[in-house]
Amino acid sequence: MGSQELLGQAARLASSGLLMQVLFRLITFVLNAFILRFLSKEIVGVVNVRVPLGVFWSLFLGWVWLQLLEVPDPDVIPHYRTGVVLFGLSAVVELLGEPFWVLAQAHMFIKLKVITESLSVILKSVLTAFLVLWVPHWGLYIFSLAQLFYTIVLVLCYVIYFTKLLGSPESTKQQTLPVSRITDLLPGIIRSGAFVNWKEAKLTWSFFKQSFLKQILTEGERYVMTFLNILNFGDQGVYDIVNNLGSLVARLIFQPIEESFYIFFAKVLEREKHATLQKQEDVAVAAAVLESLLKLALLAGLTITVFGFAYSQLALDIYGGAMLSSGSGPVLLRSYCLYVLLLAINGVTECFTFAAMSKEEVDRYNVMMLGLSSSFLVVSCILTRWCGSVGFILANCFNMGIRITQSLFFIHRYYQESPYRPLAGLYLSPVLLGAFVLSGGITGVSEVLLCCERGWPARLAHVGVGAFCLGMTLGTACLTETKLVHFLRTQLGMSRLTDKTT
Repeated sequence: MGSQELLGQAARLASSGLLMQVLFRLITFVLNAFILRFLSKEIVGVVNVRVPLGVFWSLFLGWVWLQLLEVPDPDVIPHYRTGVVLFGLSAVVELLGEPFWVLAQAHMFIKLKVITESLSVILKSVLTAFLVLWVPHWGLYIFSLAQLFYTIVLVLCYVIYFTKLLGSPESTKQQTLPVSRITDLLPGIIRSGAFVNWKEAKLTWSFFKQSFLKQILTEGERYVMTFLNILNFGDQGVYDIVNNLGSLVARLIFQPIEESFYIFFAKVLEREKHATLQKQEDVAVAAAVLESLLKLALLAGLTITVFGFAYSQLALDIYGGAMLSSGSGPVLLRSYCLYVLLLAINGVTECFTFAAMSKEEVDRYNVMMLGLSSSFLVVSCILTRWCGSVGFILANCFNMGIRITQSLFFIHRYYQESPYRPLAGLYLSPVLLGAFVLSGGITGVSEVLLCCERGWPARLAHVGVGAFCLGMTLGTACLTETKLVHFLRTQLGMSRLTDKTT
């Protein structure tokens, strides 16, 4: 398969399920906003910050959450111990579906993945809303039962799909899979008779180390909150809600792009060879795609950062009422908008870096991540004691800045001896930068004059000002970034045409 065909496949992978995913996420967003009206900040903090960490460690360290950590007041958070056990059980159930998820991801079963995960999340939110309305005194039972129900539905969807697929010999998809029946995915004795395949065991250990480091980097603030008690349960709840709301765009847009184009770069480029020693057509295509993705990530991140500052308080007030829009909520979301910009750039740079690195370079990168994990925990403790929950976001920005710098150095070295300069995607025209600055200034003044305690007519006027500025900025981007516009039109247009004909 040529590089252009792989590019089209990656574009289809990133865009085919995006609309469906946005629809499902919108439904979940509305349900969660409804549920928040009936919950306290304290129970949200326990459910979304402390207990999910118990899920990660449930297989061998779940007793920590029951024996060593402070147990919340049963009058505020009832049924804590049973809830932790049920969350741990849900982790075991979800682990059973992990082979099916890997199989679907590796063979690009995009619609299966999107529908399965979205359906499970929606049903979980519906069950949570129902229980919150009818049996609010159940406390943590509500969320633990909803989580267990979510994992059961998720695993059952995968099992039913692959059972039917593998039982259908005429299926063209079935012929490309590395397994011929469901039992092939279960543990079994290998042909040599050895109890452990040491080659696969070493590979598993390598993956475990990388996953552990990534867990510290992505969930590090939750560990600091849980073990050091820097924030009370109420502040933890507000932080987690803002964190989930701020990362919504990253999950909807940036994550599908990162996952899809990682597969593209991994198939086009050869890990153990320098750029000058590879097929130059493939290297050129990879450089052009990387440049366009960097430009897209930068524009999307800047748009969220600039407009997020002026509309954070309004968004939180609509989503969660005064519980979120007063206090530290707006400052947290404004800080998170800056973090989203770094998330967007890091997602693109790391998807290329991990696809092009040799095994030795990956090992060195893992060592760097170990040091970064330690420094992240230290920095988050210092910044949080200095400026409260905002310190966690600033620590994440520090962590993400170092990771971006590391990836940029790798990309620069990779293309240094070639005529291609994909890092040019991080440069914007002065006219477009001026449009962003002007939009930020206008929407900032609009927030002061119109939002958020002057009634809905003033709020709608504030939204209208933002819509006008957004249209002006996007129009300027279309006129100045013609190369990116051409990339989006050709690749996304080609992906839609291919979807219609297959």
